[in-house]
This record gives sequence, C-alpha cells and structure tokens, in this order.
Amino acid sequence: MSPPLGGAGGGLAKRIIPCLDVKDGRTVKGVNFVELRDAGDPVELAIQYSEQGADELVFLDITATHEKRKTLAELVKNIARNINIPFTIGGGINELADADVLLNAGADKVSVNSAAVRNPQLINSFADNFGSQFIVVAVDTKRLNYGHIVHLNGGRLPTELQTQSWIKEVQDRGAGEILLTSMDHDGTKNGFDCELLGEINQWLTIPLIASGGAGNMEHFAEVFNKTNVDAALAASVFHYGEILIPDLKAELRKQGIIVR
Repeated sequence: MSPPLGGAGGGLAKRIIPCLDVKDGRTVKGVNFVELRDAGDPVELAIQYSEQGADELVFLDITATHEKRKTLAELVKNIARNINIPFTIGGGINELADADVLLNAGADKVSVNSAAVRNPQLINSFADNFGSQFIVVAVDTKRLNYGHIVHLNGGRLPTELQTQSWIKEVQDRGAGEILLTSMDHDGTKNGFDCELLGEINQWLTIPLIASGGAGNMEHFAEVFNKTNVDAALAASVFHYGEILIPDLKAELRKQGIIVR
C-alpha cells in the first residue's frame, strides 16, 4: 500500500526501474513514442542494469499488440537465466495462456495495457488465477483538451476513457501495480508529469510507477518528493549512459530519499 503523500523519506524504499522497449529482438528508444533508434541487445543491457543495482526491469514488446504478435517467451527465458532481479514483461498479452507462458518462462510479473482496456474482465481473471502481485497494468495517458485520456497500441489510438477513472477501475479489478506513462513527457527529458502522478497517488492504494520524462537525476528526486510514487522508470537516460544507477541512488540518498 502506498504511504500517504508528504515527503519521500517515509514508507518503503523507492525503486529505480530501467525500461527496455523491444522491437524485433532489439532494444529501441523514441521520442513521444515515435522515431525509434537502436539501443542495444536486451539481454546484455539487462545484465548491465542488474550489475549496476537496478531494482527491477521492465521489458515492453512495443509492437506486439500493434502487429498482433505474441511476446517471445524465448527472450524471457534468456533474461531469467542471466539476471537475479525481478522483471516484468509486457506486449501482446491478450489472454490467460499468454501470461501463463511468460510467467512459466521466468518473468516475475506481466504487464497488460491495450488488452485490459478492450476486455477489463481480463484483469480480474489474471488476478484470480495468478495473484494481484503478478499483474501490472500499464496506462499510456495523453492530455487532450477534455482531460487526460488513455491511449492504446503504443500510444497510437486514443480511447474514450478518462485516465483517473480507468486507473480506479483497474485497482478495483485486482491489479497489483500501475505503470503510468505520460505520453506528453515521454522522451522529452523535461521531467515527469508530477501534477498528474501526485493527483493519482493521493487516492491510489497500490504501487504507482512513474514513467515518461526523466532527463536528469533531479527529475527522479522531484518525482519522489512531490508525488511519493513507489518507483520511477526511465529508458534512454540509462541506455545511453547519461545517468548511471549507482550515481543516481547516491544522489537520492544524499537528498534523504530512501532507496534500496
């Protein structure tokens, strides 16, 4: 359960989570979900991050839903053989059997996004069959003129869902964790969407992972201090060596933020 807002020093240790977007077996990174460029081999990067002290990893097969293709269980097995920190896998998980294969292959958690919006009952059945702690619901949100709106298929498709009411429903249906990506901030390196994250984390009772916008160490300190989210996720600043995880954790500790 998330501690109440008011300084990131209290509650559980904050988690730092590198995210690896995978396309055709390679790690890629874009800006605002487009203009993808290669960022390396996912298994090699996973080993590096594990050695650097990352708390968890998230792998998203970003074209799986769009291309109607299943996430590769082989990749999961390969990652599980090589690292000893928890990792979540997402992309193209549409039914219980998909999640079952990935969890059996060695993933610690599965992340669902588009499939959960199209069939919300899926969250209930995942939670009932595997336990809430294995289920992360990823939410891609974009600010439109009528509020924060959930987007699908790697951010390509706006829905009619208001972000806050969808997250509330997801929590009620048994999700164990929310991974919230602000598409407006994603890849910009201008900082996390602290306003939205803070609003949501005030009433959310399950862990919230902030995603989208990390550009420097101060952005991580800011998101923990202002919103008290449980974890902060980033991609390019880690992939291209702009921020090293040991340095980031040292800086957060210096600012009185408890990290693992």
